[in-house]
Amino acid sequence: MIEEQKIINIEVGQLQDKVKGCFEQGYRLVQISCTKLSQGLELNYSFDKNFEFINLRVFLSSADTEVLSVSNIYWNAFLYENELHDLFGINIKNIAIDYKGNFYRTSVKWPFNPPTEAKND
Repeated sequence: MIEEQKIINIEVGQLQDKVKGCFEQGYRLVQISCTKLSQGLELNYSFDKNFEFINLRVFLSSADTEVLSVSNIYWNAFLYENELHDLFGINIKNIAIDYKGNFYRTSVKWPFNPPTEAKND
């Protein structure tokens, strides 16, 4: 049997409240991921409880959009959030442990979403 996987589209300003709701309902954080789209970035926050899998989906028009860290709710989120910053350049604020762009060593800054100047090299 394949379990239903809910996808809930939310605005970036709703993220803290929705993630807190998942925590209060006993969901565990499974992963946070990012996908580069032609019109911006898509963040997916995935949670599981008793084989019920839900995703909170946030669309960002650019990496400059400020995203508040959820590491104050799920402490281990700091790992995913540093990864999102280092690989996509996403502006995540108030990460519990912020590596300030030094979590990964890459030859290209933000390799999955390089700055515009780098694209013209």
